[in-house]
Amino acid sequence: MIDPLEYLRTTSDALRARVVRGPWTLGLYEFVSFGVKQAWACLFGGLMLALLLGTFLFYPENAALHRYDFITLCALAIQITMLALRLESWEEARVIFVFHVVGTVMELFKTSVGSWRYPEPALLAIGDVPLFTGFMYACVGSYIARAWRLFEFRFTRFPPLWAQALLAVLIYVNFFTHHYGPDIRLALFAGAALLYGPGFIHFRPDRVHRTMPLLLGLFLVALFIWFAENIATFARAWTYPGQEAGWHMVSFGKLGSWILLMIISFVLVAALHRRSDVRLEVEGPRDA
Repeated sequence: MIDPLEYLRTTSDALRARVVRGPWTLGLYEFVSFGVKQAWACLFGGLMLALLLGTFLFYPENAALHRYDFITLCALAIQITMLALRLESWEEARVIFVFHVVGTVMELFKTSVGSWRYPEPALLAIGDVPLFTGFMYACVGSYIARAWRLFEFRFTRFPPLWAQALLAVLIYVNFFTHHYGPDIRLALFAGAALLYGPGFIHFRPDRVHRTMPLLLGLFLVALFIWFAENIATFARAWTYPGQEAGWHMVSFGKLGSWILLMIISFVLVAALHRRSDVRLEVEGPRDA
């Protein structure tokens, strides 16, 4: 079976040879290449969003199968298909599964304390939490894992993995404990700034690695997840308090939660690459 990543590279090289005629067309081509790779990395998340919105608009109200159950079965089919077509490696799938479990556990707790709710019935559920919710968290892990491969990430001043893991554990624990005690979110943001602030990520949209502050990269991904969350709540995948009577945009304050959740996912994928003996650290941007 053809390796999809190798096919993408081969097609990109052939197209570049045809269209690039100078610095302006080279810049435009690299910008388009960046967008294509981003879209490819978002494949799982994009399909899930399309599924949520499509079923919200068109799923029959009197269908024998609950809408949430249909979404769960479709999400499972998407995951199996991506593995079968080698769009996702088994190593990445294991990390995504861990994120799936981590997210589902948090969902069970958060719905029990009223942070959000699922307004529709489901048979494929644990308590009040439909099983498709774990796949929504897995979308984040899938994106980071796929983007890491597609853009061939390298880093300067990559934080020690043990320190990142400690921060991730504290973030996860605080998602639970702040309901009963002090919320240490500001301290966690400060810790993230100290860890990731000095670092840079080098990503390869075309032939040359480009550079961005690592903290900025994490923020931008979290911002797009916040946009996706607004689409998902519009499609009534879940609702926050105050959205029951009618939809309104999710509070911008939720962006902070997504930044923290992003860090957990980033650490899980970084651990995968460390175990796979992939070099994380470089002195600066690399040419192809």
